Amino acid sequence: MPVLKGVGQCLIHAPDLLYHNGTTQTVERLKNPDSEYLKKLPEHLRKYDDAVAYAPNQAYIGNIGLEELKTIPRPWYTNSINGASRFGKYGEIMPEDEFYGLLKIADAFDLVILEESFQEEVKEKLAKHKLINEQLLARLTNAKPPGEIEKLVTSHTAEGLYLGEKLVGCVRQAHEIDENLSAHIMLENLVVKASGILAVLHLLANTGINPEEVDYIIECSEEACGDMNQRGGGNFAKAIGEIAGLVNANGSDVRGFCAGPAHALLHAASLVKSGTFKNVVVVGGGAVAKLGMNGKDHVNKGMPVLEDMLGAFAILVSENDGLNPIIRLDVIGKHNIGSGASPQQVMKALVAEPLAKLGRKITEIDYYSVEMQNPELTEPAGAGNVPEANYKMIGALAVMAGEIGRADIPKFVEKHGLPGFAPTQGHIPSGVPALGFFRDALLEGKISSAMVIGKGSLFLARMTNLFDGLSLLIEKNPGKVEETTGLTKEAVREMVAEYLREMAKGLLS
Repeated sequence: MPVLKGVGQCLIHAPDLLYHNGTTQTVERLKNPDSEYLKKLPEHLRKYDDAVAYAPNQAYIGNIGLEELKTIPRPWYTNSINGASRFGKYGEIMPEDEFYGLLKIADAFDLVILEESFQEEVKEKLAKHKLINEQLLARLTNAKPPGEIEKLVTSHTAEGLYLGEKLVGCVRQAHEIDENLSAHIMLENLVVKASGILAVLHLLANTGINPEEVDYIIECSEEACGDMNQRGGGNFAKAIGEIAGLVNANGSDVRGFCAGPAHALLHAASLVKSGTFKNVVVVGGGAVAKLGMNGKDHVNKGMPVLEDMLGAFAILVSENDGLNPIIRLDVIGKHNIGSGASPQQVMKALVAEPLAKLGRKITEIDYYSVEMQNPELTEPAGAGNVPEANYKMIGALAVMAGEIGRADIPKFVEKHGLPGFAPTQGHIPSGVPALGFFRDALLEGKISSAMVIGKGSLFLARMTNLFDGLSLLIEKNPGKVEETTGLTKEAVREMVAEYLREMAKGLLS
């Protein structure tokens, strides 16, 4: 049984990437350059300290528990956490200027260019970071004066990197013609890589594993890297591992829209279970495109634009150590091609059917984690409280199974559900951000089981109208159990000894 050995979870505050590169904003700039929304937007962008003090962000990096988050009154953006810290149990909330430095560190083809004085400033800051060593700092090279950077941006051969109104760097195109290597795409891909590196560095620190002991890496974000001849060919996984120092690892990318992390977790657990690898890292970087996705609705409601956070996570799946929570592979919830696409059919396939195979009740699972989007990001856009809607559907399945009464659904949601706390980064909220919380609760004996559910909208690629989903059960480790024949070791030894005695008698006679 493979185990969940640790997590690394990071957020990057990225208001200027939101303003200049988020899809909602770039489309608005193309369609309506004089947009009132774009004029008002800067007034609604949060300061870094406000983003750090935001309760869901503190929950994401492990400074407050998810049950504690339930007790904090909403709106959370008006109830900041006093004394909130940048660093948490799982990772950190990195400011945008330092992340630009990390972008340069992640760059392998001199595509990221930082302004000379800015690069020196950010180098001094990153030198104080506990996870950024001299080898990584040495990658901060080839800075340019402001004029050269401005020339690249105005010629539309580079995407600018801004701090407020100040241009502090750029990301150049990697090819003059290939759209897959345009400056915009290279920026998106480098953000995936850099944020993934940060999450892996925290994972390594949290678990104490020697980087050289990692055998395989699976990257599961929603972006795809490649050129015109192999769009999406990869490989984010090895690119991240190279900078993070995972020198003995191979790797590949897994894609499944929002369900990608669940598929990647299944692949990792299966590779470890089979004995192919001992230590597999699953990592997902952040999505620039989704920054400010519901920004118009936030501005119209007079709110701060809360979708200003890039998310990233890393998970270590290892051989059973008799301690860490196990990932069960004897039963997997999966949305089959013929399962149907209604919410009830999807949840039945992902929750009710796999538990029925185990003879387990829906109410016997302590917690479920499914589509953990922060409701304060989705409700203004009319999408409602997504996690709560999912929990109500699971509760309805429990009603149909005769486990609870219809009037007990709210109690079921309260007992088995969690508040949405993850940024709307597509794959980031899909089940996995609760793994750190689950692992802690299982190790502390507070719970015995939890289910992670990933769901994905495959129709977005215009290849199929099918939906997708996958679920995995995480349980308390029962301790290493040796296979037996029903006999004690002493009994087996006595049988062997008796057999040898009989053989000796025969030989002597």
